[in-house]
Amino acid sequence: MPGRRIMAWMVAAAAVSGGAAVLAAHATAAHPPAPPVPEAQALDVRDLPVPVPIPGRPFHGPALRTPVPVLMYHVIGTPPPAAPYPELFVSRRLVAAQIAALARAGYHAVTLDRVWQAWHGRAPLPPRPVVLTFDDGYRGDYGAAMPILRRHGWPGVLNLLVANLHRHGWGLKAWMVRRMIANGWKIDSHTLTHPDLATVGPRRLRREVRGSRAVLRRLFHVPVRFFCYPSGAFDAAVIAAVRRAGYLGATTEIAGLARRSRPYTLARIRVAGGEPPAELLHTIGDV
Repeated sequence: MPGRRIMAWMVAAAAVSGGAAVLAAHATAAHPPAPPVPEAQALDVRDLPVPVPIPGRPFHGPALRTPVPVLMYHVIGTPPPAAPYPELFVSRRLVAAQIAALARAGYHAVTLDRVWQAWHGRAPLPPRPVVLTFDDGYRGDYGAAMPILRRHGWPGVLNLLVANLHRHGWGLKAWMVRRMIANGWKIDSHTLTHPDLATVGPRRLRREVRGSRAVLRRLFHVPVRFFCYPSGAFDAAVIAAVRRAGYLGATTEIAGLARRSRPYTLARIRVAGGEPPAELLHTIGDV
């Protein structure tokens, strides 16, 4: 029964996102950014405590409160002429230069899982941690981002949209995701079909949030501990659904550093297309 239900979710995801409008949006990374969430709304959210998972080799140390930069990438590649949102594309050469600049500046990539463990006294952090997130699940995550990070021995975080699996020509295939996991990447959920979660009904909200986690856990045998709000859209009901589904935290499109005090409204830094490495370092230093 669970397997049949998960297959039904996957078929529904493919069907819903297979419409011309959604296909056009995702094929060119053209989904428009949601209106920014007011900082007051983010601060008004009260998070419920969640159990702390104990790693295989227990680490006992002080619970760090270090704010951490979380970078947000979308498509790694060159935008086609018709792409209405070319700023969501970052070329492979530029990504390589940005990662090299981060390494020279003393940064070391970690996962959100590692940050969360450090915030709860269960793992150490390097002196200058940074989290590299890649939204949606495009072929360039495997063909470009993974080899670049592998040269530095760094992990990435894939916020995987279930409907993007096996998209002809540009979507990730399951075997690609498995190789990314073998290279140290963490897989987190970006829903089944990328709706504006603040506008859907309770039943679909639960399916998109909880169902996507169930699909990814069954497909890849990974915990899927974090969630990424599609287009950064959320409200109190969405955050409550994320908590109930068992996620430890969630990333937004609020600009800034991720902080321990706001696990379900973790801020990120958008990497815009064409942003020189020096400018990216300056942006990180200014937030």
